Amino acid sequence: MKKRHSHMHRCNFWKQWHEQEDGDSSADAWSTFFHKFMGTMPQQHWVFGGRRFKPWLMGQIDFNPFLAMMFSKGGGFLALYILHLLDRAPHYGNEIMQQIVAQTSGQWMANPGAVYPLLSMLEERGFITGEWEDPDKRTIRRYHITPEGEEELERLKAVIRPRLREAIDVMRDILSDLEDDEDAWD
Repeated sequence: MKKRHSHMHRCNFWKQWHEQEDGDSSADAWSTFFHKFMGTMPQQHWVFGGRRFKPWLMGQIDFNPFLAMMFSKGGGFLALYILHLLDRAPHYGNEIMQQIVAQTSGQWMANPGAVYPLLSMLEERGFITGEWEDPDKRTIRRYHITPEGEEELERLKAVIRPRLREAIDVMRDILSDLEDDEDAWD
């Protein structure tokens, strides 16, 4: 059995961050706090310096990079969730992004650079159709799922949901293994 060390690294980083006395939540304050905790600035840390953690460096500390990895365009989950939202009701792009932000409690900000190209690709494949509310102004394009999109949604659910459940179970097991005690991950 590993010997447990009692030092700052065993403490809850996020709990300490939220309880700091001065209440300064700027990007500089967060970087300084991170440096005090980890011994290096976040952008220079071997794990947290990558592009997935860039919002943290800009002070968006509520952003969850692990959710962002799941929702990245190439991961398949974003396409599944967009089709799911459109299966419930027609939406325009900003509404889709707002729905994702709401569903993730603001921990992932939908990126127009990922959402709009994906909507275009889904439309090109015949899974959705888009109609301009005012074809002359072309300001708002509302998307609807097609029958082909409904079929694709069901196929994607059949492939992705079991593996997503499996991933959640594996992550839950890993999280449990990493926990030092009950309140370590508050």
